[in-house]
Amino acid sequence: MMEGTEGITRCEDALRLLAAYLDGELDRNEHFDVERHLEACRSCYSRAEFHRLLHSRLAGLGRREPDPEFGARLADLVRHFTRGGESAPHPE
Repeated sequence: MMEGTEGITRCEDALRLLAAYLDGELDRNEHFDVERHLEACRSCYSRAEFHRLLHSRLAGLGRREPDPEFGARLADLVRHFTRGGESAPHPE
């Protein structure tokens, strides 16, 4: 926990706002508070950097359409489990 500053001093508060901070969704005051906390708290800064890197890598993957059989397999699984099946059916 970071001590001795105004604004966000508890790591829990900073981490609760982290996703919105990284997505640019905070108002100016909250953004500044989180930024100051990250500058002073190595633990929260490290977590923020991990999430930035993860977000960047995931964004770089792009979107891929599921294969044509995916819908049919999913429907089979739903039918199986809604009938009380204990385990997944074996693919054919």
